[in-house]
Amino acid sequence: MPSFNSSPGNSIVSSWLMPVAVLLLMIGLWQGLVTFLVQVRGLNAALFPGPVAVLEAGWLMRGDLCQATLLTAAAAVTGLSLSIIIGTATAFVFSQSSIVRRALYPYAVLLQTIPIIAIAPIVILTLGRGFQSIALVSCIISLFPIITNTTTGLLLIDPDLVDLFRLNRATRLQLLIKLRMPSSLPYLISGIRIASGSAIVGAIVGEFFLSAGPTGLGSLIQGKVASFNMPELYAIVVVATLLGTVVFGVITMLGEWLLKRWFGMSLEGRGR
Repeated sequence: MPSFNSSPGNSIVSSWLMPVAVLLLMIGLWQGLVTFLVQVRGLNAALFPGPVAVLEAGWLMRGDLCQATLLTAAAAVTGLSLSIIIGTATAFVFSQSSIVRRALYPYAVLLQTIPIIAIAPIVILTLGRGFQSIALVSCIISLFPIITNTTTGLLLIDPDLVDLFRLNRATRLQLLIKLRMPSSLPYLISGIRIASGSAIVGAIVGEFFLSAGPTGLGSLIQGKVASFNMPELYAIVVVATLLGTVVFGVITMLGEWLLKRWFGMSLEGRGR
């Protein structure tokens, strides 16, 4: 029986204090490395900006960064939402027919093997340089983890429970809704967590190929690479990393809340 009880103090330390300590350590190492390369090795300071220079550059371009982050986040969330709908529906079909699963699953694997850098230009040139193209690229790159994780969860069912449902003359639909779907929830959440990072990468890569249209983080990266502005380029990369971390954290918290709620309902039902 799963237990979700933990000490609040230990939870705060493990969830916040330790990651913050590691972050501060990494910033210190970053500054130390930059100081060594510039002052000791004599390398150009413009090529190796320190955390202070990156922070100043990010503050000076904070307006563009905020707007670009919102556009990239919107495209990534839209693409992730589409991948959840399409991936879950595909997994339902795969779980109901072994013939369909064997015939089509290899093509789902192709979504993971085709380089996103090859898909993005095709999608953008076909559909145009707009928001819908970026969202579609994000959807394609984040689709496979949801299909494979949800399919695994739908199929990994205790055979005794399946026999019990069939003994009570449960229909295929009842078996799917009342047994397979609840049991696959942890797998689905795990797939969404993995896909969230891929969705942001897909959105940024899609924006990178835009010469016109929405100015997201990918477009900003392309512009700063062309102008060779390293502090601002580093600032954009840091913001993109923070965006991925925030999205992953939000999905993790929502997933834990759903799992706690589900197991709490199950335990209450067993106690009656």
